[in-house]
Amino acid sequence: MRSIICAFFLVVGYLGYAQEQEEMGNYASAASEFMSLYNSSDYAGIFDRFNDDMKKAMPRENTIEFFSQNVNGLMGNITEMQFVAMKQGAHIYRTSFERAIADIAISLSPSNQIMGLMISPVQPSDLKVLERNTTEMILPFNEEVFVFWGGTTVEQNYHMADVNQQFAYDILMAKDGTSYDGDGLKNENYFVFGKDIIAPCDARVVKVIKGVKDNVPGEMNPEQLTGNTVILQTVNNEYILFAHLKEGSIVVEEGQEVLQRDVIAQCGNSGNSTEPHLHLGLQNDVEFLKSTGAKLYFDRLMVNGEIKEDYLPVKEDFIKNIN
Repeated sequence: MRSIICAFFLVVGYLGYAQEQEEMGNYASAASEFMSLYNSSDYAGIFDRFNDDMKKAMPRENTIEFFSQNVNGLMGNITEMQFVAMKQGAHIYRTSFERAIADIAISLSPSNQIMGLMISPVQPSDLKVLERNTTEMILPFNEEVFVFWGGTTVEQNYHMADVNQQFAYDILMAKDGTSYDGDGLKNENYFVFGKDIIAPCDARVVKVIKGVKDNVPGEMNPEQLTGNTVILQTVNNEYILFAHLKEGSIVVEEGQEVLQRDVIAQCGNSGNSTEPHLHLGLQNDVEFLKSTGAKLYFDRLMVNGEIKEDYLPVKEDFIKNIN
């Protein structure tokens, strides 16, 4: 199962070693041109600025697909590029996108062609990093569910590899070792599809994304990463992300106050998802790509037939609320 993919990708590893005495103006011009080409969706123009080695490593079609889907599709246009440092000859630009912050490393050849380019995530320093929730939470399902990904290690939870979604859960329903009955290409055959998602605590709705179609199982939509989405803000300034919700099922609006157990949506298969499930995460900011994930504990659960209090579910747990 794939849920939310890593937001940043290595374009090519040839960062090279630009001459230390090379004028900053060359890089300033290159960065300005890169921003202009990127924001005008002229990704072929970016490819044309590559040197021969870069063009071989990242062919034109791959370059266009990378910037259109994996960069702009996730982060939006660039609003600012600011030089912050040099590393191994490459100039590092702290880059503000519409929905994220990243460092872009550019290395130029003696003829001022791009011979190295790397985009990597930045943890915003002005955001308080959450360790875990202090607000008491219940599970956002009325029925027993299965934790497909969850825990604090990469082996238990592949989300741990990405700071934005570390500690997040992928939750579905399973019976007899399978998540669906009948034709696996129909969302309606998945046990969790259409199940109510309820508010785990009293909170305020701070973000809603609607209008994303549910995928055919096995397909993904990386251009609309979280799909139909609701984000709740607790009184303790914790942000709860509910992603991949069913198209047309969201019944709350931004600014609305919800009470614990209020229905907010239904489980779906929208966005970057291969089958119906809920991606559930706790984060320190309303914007997913600007946030750091945190541990999400539940106040009281039945876990594999045993009562657990203040519990962080892990992979392959069967869990349900204790009413």
